Amino acid sequence: MRSEVENLCNIARAGYARRWVTLSILIGIAAGLGSIIFYWSLTNATQLLLGLGAGYVPPTSTGEGATIFTGATRPWVLPILTAAGGLLSGLIVFRFAPEAEGHGTDAAINAFHNKGGFIRRRVPVVKAIASAITIGSGGSAGREGPTAQIAAGIASMLADLFHLSASDRRIAVAAGIGAGIGSIFKAPLGGAILSMEVLYRRDFEYEALLPSFIASAVGYCIFALWSGWAPVFGSGTVQPFSRASELVSYAILGIVCGLVGIAYGRTFYWLRDLFKSAKIPNWIKPAIGGLMVGLIGVFLPQVLGTGYGWLQFAINGDSIALPVTVMLAVVVLKILTTGLTIGSGGSGGVFAPGLVIGGMTGGVLWNVLHSYPAIIPSSPSAFVIVGMMALFGGIAKVPLAVILMVSEMTMDYTLLIPSMLSCSIAYFVTGDNYIYEKQVGVRAESPAHRHEYSVMLLKALEVREAMIEHLPTISSQSTMNEAANLLGKYEAHIVPVVDSGKLVGVVADLDAVRCICQDRPEALVKDIMSSRLVVTFPDESLFDAMNKMIVNHISQLPVVERNNPDQLIGLLALDDVSRIQCKE
Repeated sequence: MRSEVENLCNIARAGYARRWVTLSILIGIAAGLGSIIFYWSLTNATQLLLGLGAGYVPPTSTGEGATIFTGATRPWVLPILTAAGGLLSGLIVFRFAPEAEGHGTDAAINAFHNKGGFIRRRVPVVKAIASAITIGSGGSAGREGPTAQIAAGIASMLADLFHLSASDRRIAVAAGIGAGIGSIFKAPLGGAILSMEVLYRRDFEYEALLPSFIASAVGYCIFALWSGWAPVFGSGTVQPFSRASELVSYAILGIVCGLVGIAYGRTFYWLRDLFKSAKIPNWIKPAIGGLMVGLIGVFLPQVLGTGYGWLQFAINGDSIALPVTVMLAVVVLKILTTGLTIGSGGSGGVFAPGLVIGGMTGGVLWNVLHSYPAIIPSSPSAFVIVGMMALFGGIAKVPLAVILMVSEMTMDYTLLIPSMLSCSIAYFVTGDNYIYEKQVGVRAESPAHRHEYSVMLLKALEVREAMIEHLPTISSQSTMNEAANLLGKYEAHIVPVVDSGKLVGVVADLDAVRCICQDRPEALVKDIMSSRLVVTFPDESLFDAMNKMIVNHISQLPVVERNNPDQLIGLLALDDVSRIQCKE
């Protein structure tokens, strides 16, 4: 018998593994193809709108071709482009899929926790088009959010196709997030970890681990076959960590990045709330935000688009292309322009701006501390890279994922020790501040897992912890009128019938009402009571007791001694169970 049970378990496990390997590969393929289409659309939109429209060619990072920067020959066109891009994006989003506004990662997180992983089929298409227009016209946003929502939406469609349960659909959506981000940033390990870490502020969705690994690896390979295998950033002249004294400066970097991260998050949501409260049509708001971004971009083009090319200059330590005063201006104004772009309802991600702000913060701080060579690396590259990790890892509550992602994006793993210190400090400094408002604290707080934790709690608690011990009883020789009065006085659904200290039955409120309505108030309890008792025991779990109530369609149970079932010791009601759940 035991071997048969083991065989059945092995078959079940094999079926589960085959299903998720197949589904994860399909999610990875779809996410990789989706990333290719979105990246191609974004690149061409940038060339068409900024390039042909304003004569502006933004620099790109090493892994994106290292395009040579060309200043805008028609800078006065920039505000027109960003406003028009915001207007067109707003029209598309608020007409076809309002949930595609803002930064898509939050929408994907919300779908996981509150919608059973369901994302409407039109969302990936709308998100891709709107984001390409927003970022391509110069909006200050990144491609992480759109890619996450696009890939998560595709995963949700596959879940429909395979008729997955709500719990499996959520895992598929999480795997989609990891595959999308891991592919377009060429950071498959970090993307997979991000899909588990980004859902919570202090927890992980460990059930998505293996599906995310598979999907992210497949998505990365699909995207890299098209775009090339080079990492997004060149690592510049990074000095490997080799002196413990440098940890002092990295600790300072963590504190500063945490504080700047707080400014990033609070400014973003302040602007978002400001635009939400404005009494104007939603589709116009991104145009207003875009106009403001364009006006700033006339004087500081470094804040337009993703900003990865400028971040590459910072990593390279190019003080000619990027003086420290410009880096400081980018820190302040990138925070502002990102809030104006996405907070107004424009479509884009907050990850890329967060990396740019963090990297520039690191570059500025290196210039402040470089006169103390005993505690500072010899070139700014290391500070820029660790700053990228620390700021976004702290405010997004994803320190582990960002450490891995940035290491993969730069193909540099020599800074793991200082990045661990800086990210941890930044995480603690940011405290309750955040950039993803749809995150929940831990799994137990997620509606997706509430039932699981309720069951665990009920199985851990015993009836004796919730039952009422001092309760009214009635004898079998009493009248139903007396029983009705007792039930009404104590607002009970049943009253136990006890003769000579022994439980012999129960009288229900419906029986009492029926007797009164039938003009039989003097009927004896012994003739009406139910002697076929459903009881519970003080050492029985609340889970088992509740199951008895559900199966028998009752809301209260007499509690009796297990070794002496005639001995009544209490009463358990559904309300008592709910009360102790809330208390725990």
